[in-house]
Amino acid sequence: MSTINTPIAVTIAGSDSGGGAGIQADLKTFSALGVYGASVLTALTAQNTMGVAAIHDVPEAFVAAQMESVYSDLNVAATKIGMLSQAPIIQTVAAGLARHGAQKIVLDPVMVTTSGHLLLSKNAVESLKRDLLPVADIITPNLHEAAVLLGADVAVSRSEMEHQAKRLLALGARAVLLKGGHFDEPTADDLYLGSDDERWFSAPRIPTRNTHGTGCTLSSAIAAGLARGNSIKTSIETAKHYLTQAIAHADDLSIGQGPGPVHHFYATWNS
Repeated sequence: MSTINTPIAVTIAGSDSGGGAGIQADLKTFSALGVYGASVLTALTAQNTMGVAAIHDVPEAFVAAQMESVYSDLNVAATKIGMLSQAPIIQTVAAGLARHGAQKIVLDPVMVTTSGHLLLSKNAVESLKRDLLPVADIITPNLHEAAVLLGADVAVSRSEMEHQAKRLLALGARAVLLKGGHFDEPTADDLYLGSDDERWFSAPRIPTRNTHGTGCTLSSAIAAGLARGNSIKTSIETAKHYLTQAIAHADDLSIGQGPGPVHHFYATWNS
């Protein structure tokens, strides 16, 4: 048997047919950061840079079959969870993670479109809070997603972000990275809050419209860091740097007619 220790991460999320977000962004991120990526598809979307045309949820039995195939064979070091739109799928994923003793779980609660449309039913939101939030090592909501989880208004200041991050911990989260990228500020500031630690991660705001898939990319980059054996805070720091550079090079690509993706392979592709 080989003694090579290849870091492996799994993304459990939806497919973006346009390639900019979801499973596609996650697998690109894993690869760019030196991690072997496997996947469990929870939904198929018909979308491009102009928007989402249709969503087809994968039956929960097939989600379970994918998880069984992946986790029973691969030595999975970290798991990133993205789009889970239905309560039965959320419960199926939670059961699969427990059955296989999955560790180093990053939960990106994909709930709201950029236009403000809620992707999850109220039952699904409650299931996410009850069944997945407590088993995740870290959750990575943006301001709108945090507001949905808490039934609150969207935070508009650092102090409100701190208050909401504490409330998310009280719901059972082990650690929170509350993303403040939607603020109209010269920097993109994210708040990390653990059980006994708090830290702000800041990066310059890049003037580009090509930011499709930033949330997926950040959370999967954190999972990649965890898969490589790094701590949560080191993984966040590395992921934040990677995403900033991917956004900074996004305009090197010409993808579609609408807001395009970030450049996941900025370090290896020739301009």
